[in-house]
Amino acid sequence: MPLDGCRWEIPRDASRGMRVPGILFSSPALLEAAAADPSLEQLQNVATLPGIQRAAYAMPDIHFGYGFPVGGVAAFDLAEGVVSPGGIGYDINCGVRLLRTPCGAEELRPRLSDLLDALYREVPSGVGSKGGLSLGAGAMDEVLAGGAAWAVAEGHGRPEDLRVQEEEGRLPRADPSRVSEGARKRGTRQLGTLGSGNHFLEIQRVDEIFDPEFAAALGLETGRAVVMLHTGSRGLGHQIATDFIQQMDERLHRDGTRLVDRQLSCAPIGSDEGQAYLGAMAAGANFAWANRQLITEGVRRAFRRVVPEAAEGIEVVYDIAHNMAKEELHELDDGPRRLLVHRKGATRAFPAGRPEVPERYRRFGQPVLIPGDMGTASYVLAGLPSALERSFGSSCHGAGRRLSRHAAVRQFRFEEVIRALAAKGIRVRSASREGVTEEAPGAYKDVEEVVRVAEGAGLTRRVARLRPMGVVKG
Repeated sequence: MPLDGCRWEIPRDASRGMRVPGILFSSPALLEAAAADPSLEQLQNVATLPGIQRAAYAMPDIHFGYGFPVGGVAAFDLAEGVVSPGGIGYDINCGVRLLRTPCGAEELRPRLSDLLDALYREVPSGVGSKGGLSLGAGAMDEVLAGGAAWAVAEGHGRPEDLRVQEEEGRLPRADPSRVSEGARKRGTRQLGTLGSGNHFLEIQRVDEIFDPEFAAALGLETGRAVVMLHTGSRGLGHQIATDFIQQMDERLHRDGTRLVDRQLSCAPIGSDEGQAYLGAMAAGANFAWANRQLITEGVRRAFRRVVPEAAEGIEVVYDIAHNMAKEELHELDDGPRRLLVHRKGATRAFPAGRPEVPERYRRFGQPVLIPGDMGTASYVLAGLPSALERSFGSSCHGAGRRLSRHAAVRQFRFEEVIRALAAKGIRVRSASREGVTEEAPGAYKDVEEVVRVAEGAGLTRRVARLRPMGVVKG
């Protein structure tokens, strides 16, 4: 049922057991894609979970995921609600970081191939990629507790890098003791690596400015070259999710609790299992922030090799997280209350004035980074006050898949994708042919429509559009 041009409601009586309605931010064009997979059914299932507040939300980039749909947002009362690893995802704190360079895009273009080669060498990528920083047991605990701050203290970056990261690159409630030996082993050689799937390093040019004042505060101007990176907690985060889904499954089985979807396996927030997972999740999130910090240094090393005069001028614009649960203060009908907000394939989009927004940007709102596909565009947006009421201060995290990876491999050919990108002046380095075909531009929704809906729904406003020049794919 449409609420307006950008919001649709699934009423509480649409499915048995729903405690709240489902709200989908979409358009007729995007809705057609969402209706083609089980993601809307998943949204209704989320609405059945205990302690859920106001509604189960889905962002315009919604698609099928594990438990929650990707693009799903749900907030839970701390006393009566649950925490669900499927509502956060396997890649804990997968996130996007934007770096600005002192170079003009056209100034960089003659050295683009050499720069992509250097990035490919400095930042290992691909399935199970290793070769990053090797961590002993003591160092691993420090990473899990310290996040990006640990990396900077060890010489992998600058203190000013931390001031423009969500949470300054560290969740303080991390409990490394809750991270299994199996998870630690998987992460031992993966710090500073890109991984596979939709993870990438992309050299971009600032194509258009929509909010000149905020863009100036971000250091963005038309024609400037920037670097966007997208990756998360790698195998360590995946194993944390696997471990706790199994533990929560066993608890539910012992208690005789039945869920409408077993992939929504969960535990009360205040229970031992709930608190243990949140401590491990925070540790996984810190690993991801440390990972993106080391990759930032890899980008600087690549520039030192190819564009040495620019390397020291590379600065972090912002680092935003998705796949996270956070305790936040929100206004409900009965007054302000602290809630545990799950965002899976969704990002925080807080407005101006919120203390969580870095001081440098607080009068404008939180930067929201939206990568598109590698053949079109990415966006910098800003959170709006109406997002607090409409989505618990949340927005989309990207364009969102239109085709599954298997469907994309069946439909697209490597040579054709490379040829089409080259015709646009976009060069690609990839660890595999499948890494390109799985992520072909045609596998994704139209980022322009996704951003239009997020803006029309009152979640975000446009600040800048970025166009790809060269891509390193996992």
